[in-house]
Amino acid sequence: MSDPGAFEAQRPRLTRLAYRMLGSLADAEDAVQDAWLRWTRVAQNEVRDPAGWLVRATTRLCVDRLRAARAARKAYKGPWLPEPLIEDPVDPVERAEDISVAFLVSLERLSPLERAVLILHDVLDEDYDAIAETLGREEAACRQLLSRARAHVRQARPRFGVTQDEVKRLANAFMDAMSRNDPAALSDLLAEDALMVTDGGGKRAAALRPLVGRDDILRLLERLLWRGTWKAPTKVRIARVNGQLGAVLADAEGLTTFVAEVDADGRLAAIYVQRNPAKLGRAAEWLDRA
Repeated sequence: MSDPGAFEAQRPRLTRLAYRMLGSLADAEDAVQDAWLRWTRVAQNEVRDPAGWLVRATTRLCVDRLRAARAARKAYKGPWLPEPLIEDPVDPVERAEDISVAFLVSLERLSPLERAVLILHDVLDEDYDAIAETLGREEAACRQLLSRARAHVRQARPRFGVTQDEVKRLANAFMDAMSRNDPAALSDLLAEDALMVTDGGGKRAAALRPLVGRDDILRLLERLLWRGTWKAPTKVRIARVNGQLGAVLADAEGLTTFVAEVDADGRLAAIYVQRNPAKLGRAAEWLDRA
């Protein structure tokens, strides 16, 4: 019979792998649980490398899930953002660039196999031989998959030219300007080529496309303010959202998570806003504990 202790020792690593692959903690935990069920059916003397076996099993399960979910992802209403990974605002467990919202969104442009190769090689430091075995492909094919994947995500790594205190200041200033209905202050905070992505999942108000450029963002925000759609948050807690400093906000309609990137001039270069209640259950749990 397989060793439960060997599986539990790898569970955190497997969950992080599956989260990066799937963009959902709930789906990641389901995939890891499926890997556990497979593990229980393997004789211990048949597995020389439990960690490697479990990584391979979890990766294959995630690839299968991504292929099965392709139609649902295409039918998703509005921009897709991952379920936020919320941590206390202390040193993060993960390297921020490996779990940032921008990075996970960029993975959506990849095929399931490209995504698997990129995460296994560039994040988990797996060698090509192990990756080829995991995916049932030749090493040369895996190298080609990685090259294509890197080309797609090259620009998606977050920029860290400023301190986290500066990010916190800008996030608070953004929310303050919104609460005061101050478009001029909002304009001063945004980079000219800023990007804003909001995910409502068709369940809460959100832009149905990414907003590109300061003017595009301001037009939306001014409409929200004019219509009274923007609700000043009743509770704000600073948190690490996918490794970057951000915030969890509560208002009369529910929760929102906010995370931003800052450019070299100290302005907001990218803003990611998660409003889909289906993805905010863990954020609610975290806020209750905070």
